Amino acid sequence: MKMTIDELLQKPYWIIDIFPEQVPADSPGQFFAIEKYYLEKERIRAIKQKHINLILKLNCYRSISIDEDPVIDPDPEYIDAEMRRRYLYVFIDDAMILSEPDDTHMTVFNPDEKLLELIKTIAAGEGLFVWKPPL
Repeated sequence: MKMTIDELLQKPYWIIDIFPEQVPADSPGQFFAIEKYYLEKERIRAIKQKHINLILKLNCYRSISIDEDPVIDPDPEYIDAEMRRRYLYVFIDDAMILSEPDDTHMTVFNPDEKLLELIKTIAAGEGLFVWKPPL
């Protein structure tokens, strides 16, 4: 039996991000100004394309479903459009990736070791990083 979204949200998670690690709250840099820069229309569109590429490439290796829809391996154009339009839960076996249309990161919940390594490899190819938040 597959876990529900609420159950998966309580599981260990990793961040798929444009930054290699969490930016500390006391960082001497200008995180909020940089984040605002990346959230501008063309830049966030380019980041979202990397997220979409990661999901589509991952779908070459694993079956996926969207939200709690029973359809397995939906059409790539559908995945692309929905990831740009709304919050989306991508299910892969007993794991889930949360994608938000206007954010520079995605969150992967409960990946097994093999899936996490595959995500890290694909993410690196897209210029993204995968890291575990501090406890």
